[in-house]
Parts: sequence; structure tokens; C-alpha cells
Amino acid sequence: MAIKVGLLIAFFILTICIGIYSRRHAGDVGSFVLGGRSVGMWLTAFAYGTSYFSAVIFVGYAGQFGWKYGMSATWIGIGNAVIGSLLAWVVLGRRTRVMTQHLGSSTMPDFFERRYGSGKLKIAASAIIFVFLIPYTASLYNGLSRIFAMAFGIDYTYCVIAMAVITCIYVVAGGYMATAINDFIQGLIMLVGIVLIIVTVVNGQGGFSEAVRKLGEIEESGVPLGSLNSLFGPDPVNLLGVVALTSLGTWGLPQMVHKFYAIKSESAVKRGTIVSTLFAVVIAGGCYFLGGFGRLFADRPEIYNATTGAPIFDAIMPAMLGTLSDALIGVAMLLVFSASMSTLSSLVLASGSTLTLDFIKPLFRKDMAEKSQLLTIRVLIVFFVVVSGGLALLQYKSAVTFIAQLMGISWGALAGAFIAPFMYGLYWKRVTVPAVWVSFAVGVGITVSNMLLNLAGRPFIKSPINAGAIAMIAGLVAVPLVSLVTRKPKAELIVNAFSCFDKRGET
Repeated sequence: MAIKVGLLIAFFILTICIGIYSRRHAGDVGSFVLGGRSVGMWLTAFAYGTSYFSAVIFVGYAGQFGWKYGMSATWIGIGNAVIGSLLAWVVLGRRTRVMTQHLGSSTMPDFFERRYGSGKLKIAASAIIFVFLIPYTASLYNGLSRIFAMAFGIDYTYCVIAMAVITCIYVVAGGYMATAINDFIQGLIMLVGIVLIIVTVVNGQGGFSEAVRKLGEIEESGVPLGSLNSLFGPDPVNLLGVVALTSLGTWGLPQMVHKFYAIKSESAVKRGTIVSTLFAVVIAGGCYFLGGFGRLFADRPEIYNATTGAPIFDAIMPAMLGTLSDALIGVAMLLVFSASMSTLSSLVLASGSTLTLDFIKPLFRKDMAEKSQLLTIRVLIVFFVVVSGGLALLQYKSAVTFIAQLMGISWGALAGAFIAPFMYGLYWKRVTVPAVWVSFAVGVGITVSNMLLNLAGRPFIKSPINAGAIAMIAGLVAVPLVSLVTRKPKAELIVNAFSCFDKRGET
């Protein structure tokens, strides 16, 4: 216990000190939200990775999909590394930095206004972000609480309060630079932690070969003999849906794309691509690889619902970690805490800045002074942390019991709405405003309608994960089709947006 408490206190102190140190880099809105667009390759790459992989991945997704798909769940991590990191940086990284800097946009909604010449798009996009980032933020607390309960036996409420307070202090004090520096340190903790945990857990099952053999001998309803240690697992179709949402979905998430706005130079983008991809291989690949052995711990009663006997997916990874030594439990606790806080800080910073700059200012206070903007952003960061924490406590006692459900709904709506107009907007001059509106409607419409029907017991897409993947695909198809049958954008708007690439001999 002394080891675990000592590690936690040291982590808290370091995190808060970084927030206080970073105050000198948060004196104006540009510095607070984007770090002055001068954040280096290492900080940006780690900030991208740690914002991507949170307790939702480590506890919720790795536990649930490792249980369902066995070793083949590792494909999710590989997809995250190749599609969610490597291709995201290659396709979006450089062009996002160049065009957003040229247009002077600091948030995703602001990009939509300046790129497409529509203030209404900015308002709508900021409203979507406000609504759908909150459930994702709430889902972060749940995974953390289960690790704390396993390590300390602490009540869930106190876990939520501790995480909320620490995050508020360093984000409100230091803004983006504080989150980036903390993300780098937290990323190092995650890298060391996942390697140590995998080695220890697998060795505890007799080594890799023995653990894989045990998985292959499991046969249950819906799980054929030998499927859990096979290449594509017992359900490759639904596995593909998970890969699609968790990998391609990052391309349309405002807190992820935001990292490309702030990176210092184009050369930093190239180097950051390599670092971010390697980070994803270790963290995402490691998490899902570890989760694939979840069924080897099926004899532990804490992973089952006492009434129904059904597995509690969010309890699988904590049950696996509960077999470790106290020192490794402390490392695992820091790993999950680092993953959760890094993602939480990115989410609340994106929410607070977007709501202030893209909703409140244009609608209610167009002449808002710089100091007032900073104060409003900071107040809203606290507001988002409090609301998401309250929602987490409410969710803990409600019917929505799995972390993956909250994340799937949030990712599906945000990525379904934004990925197509953002990506096409960086490359294709023909994208029209009506096409962007259709993408917003399709992304939110499919996700929300399926969620409501699911609550009524009649979903047209049973899995919210698959619903999110379908919402993204629908937007990617709808935007070019609608653009081709609607009026072309104004020539001067296109010339202004793409002139930054013409200077480099691009089109």
C-alpha cells in the first residue's frame, strides 16, 4: 500500500507542478488553446497517442473485445496504429497544419466556417462537440474507478473527484502546453507499464505458448473450439466494425485533429508520424493483445454479474491486474491514470475552447476581449469536468453499464459528422456547404436514432460500435455525392483556402 500511495502522490505533485510551470505559456488565447503553434514533434506525437488511448481502451475495449475475439483482438490495435495513427498523420497532419494556419482557425468548428464560408456551420459543429464529447468524457472515469477499487478499495465517488480536481488544476493553469508536457510524461509511463504488465501476466499463465494453447481449448456457445487463438477469431465481421470505428474515427475527432493545428513545423509532422505510430503499436497493440487472454481468468468471480451470471466486461482487465504484485499494481494504476487524465485534459480543453470561441463569442459577445475569452474558456473547462463527472456517477448506477457503449455513441456521432467534411475539405475544392450539412445530419442522425431505438429495445444496428462505423462510411459517401449535385462553392472562397498549397506547387 505504501508503494501504491507513494507513486500516486508523486504523480499528482508532478502533474500539478507542470500545470503551474506552463502558466507562462498560456497568457493569451492562441497560447492557451494551441501552445502558440510551436509545440515540437515529441510532445505532439505523445499528446496524440495519449489522447487516443485512455482507460476506455485499456479497461473497457481491451476487456470486452479481448473476451469476445481472443487473440484476434490484436487486429484492433494494429488497425489503430496503421489507420488511426500512421495514415491519419500522413493524410491529415501536414495539410491540416498548413491550411488551418493559413486560414487562422484554432478549432474544428472555426475551420468549417473559414473553409466553407458559413458561420452557421461553426455554430452547429460546436453544438455537436458540446453534446457528444461529454459522454465520452464521462466514460473515462469508469475505467479509472475500477482500477482504484481493485488497488485501494476506494469508493467510486472519491476516484471521480480526485481525477476531476487534478485535471482542472493543470489544464486551467497551463492550457495546451501543460497538457502536452504532461502527455509526454504520461506516455512514457504508459509505455513502460504496458510492457511490464504483458510480460508478467503472460508468464503467469505458463508463458506465451502455453497461454495461447489454453485459449484454443476454450469452447462455449458462439465460441467454436480453437477460434480464440485463431487469426481472425470467432466473429471477424463485427471485429472489422470495431477496427473501423476505433481507427478511422480519430480522423474526425476534434481533440485529435487539434494536435495537428499546434505542431511547430512541417518537418516535425514527418518525424511525429513515426513516433506516434510506434507509440500506437506498443500501447494499442499491447492493450488488445493483453485483453485477448481475458478468458484465461474466467474462474475469477468478480468478473461476473452476481444476478445474471453474465460477464462484466469492464471488470475483466482489473481482475487480470489483481493477480500482479503490489509494485506492478501501482504501475498499472499509474498507467490507467495517465491514459485517463491525458485524454480527459484534451477533451475538456477542446470542449471549453470550442464552446467559447465558436458558440458564445459569435452568438452573444462578438466583441469579447482576450482576457474575457481566456476566463470563459477556463470556467467552461471546470464546467465540463464537473458535468462529465456527475454523468459518470449517474451512468455508474444506470442501465448503460459498459464503457464501450458511451465511447461508441460519442465517437460515432462526432466522427460520422466531421470526418468527411474535414478530410475532403483539405483536398477537394468541390465540397459544398449543403454536403457538409448532410454529413452533420447523417453522422448524428444514425447514431442518435439507433441509440434511442436501442433504449426502446428495437435497434436497427445492435452494436453502437457498428452504428458509429456505418455513420462514418455514410458521411464519406454522402459528401461527394451531394457536392456533385449542388451549386459549386464561390471561386474566391476556394482560391483563399487553397492558396497556401499553391505556394508549394500543390493543388
